[in-house]
Amino acid sequence: MKPVWTLWRIGCLYATSPLARCVLSAALFCVALAVQAAAQPSPGPAIEASPDALVTPASSPTASLPVARDLTFVSLASYGNYKIFASGKDAKLYTSGVEYDRNSWGRLIGARFDYVAEFLPFVLLNAPAQTDIWGNPMTKVHKLVPGVGFSPIGFRLLWRDGKAIKPYLLAKGGMVIFTQKELSQQATYENFSLQSSTGLQVKLTPRMDLRLGLFGDFHFSDDFIVPVNPGLDVMNASLGITYHLGHPPLVH
Repeated sequence: MKPVWTLWRIGCLYATSPLARCVLSAALFCVALAVQAAAQPSPGPAIEASPDALVTPASSPTASLPVARDLTFVSLASYGNYKIFASGKDAKLYTSGVEYDRNSWGRLIGARFDYVAEFLPFVLLNAPAQTDIWGNPMTKVHKLVPGVGFSPIGFRLLWRDGKAIKPYLLAKGGMVIFTQKELSQQATYENFSLQSSTGLQVKLTPRMDLRLGLFGDFHFSDDFIVPVNPGLDVMNASLGITYHLGHPPLVH
């Protein structure tokens, strides 16, 4: 390696620009690697191994397992609302769609830590037909307002993965879009959404689970994109079927 170091020092005397020095350093680095490889002793004669002693990666039960992924077809129905981050009331929300879960982050506090995304092609809001500017009902008559929603950001904690009963906790963030401005005519068509839910997944088959969303919260509001931000917080329950993609879940 000393001759290579000597060549680099001599070259730096003539290569004054930073670009020339970088090119010189890269070339000499390749030369050094070639010299070091040539100096390595040649391997001895190959020793034939017994076929019984060979273990291929495919023979290991945990080798090259795909990342755990789920598709959940889930529907939600609200059964009451309260005022946490929003002022809207006397409204109900119903949704149906598909959720994608992928074990992107390993494990956390003993649970499978998943990335979550959701698309809701069906969103139905049962809201007062007339409200004031802040979303307070001015009549007992209700109207149905359809919409769609999507949540590209979320996480799920799933405990006892691979067992018969699996508790879970999840949260999702995205948007919900209605065909009318809700819950006030001074609000917006588009609203930011935040969902949280906890419940159980019950094993039906090695590839299918029943999801029981025992308690959840669905919030949407326009986050003061316009001066008026009534929004809505609803308590809800959900029911879904989860299908395990790829390799069936292993028992941890």
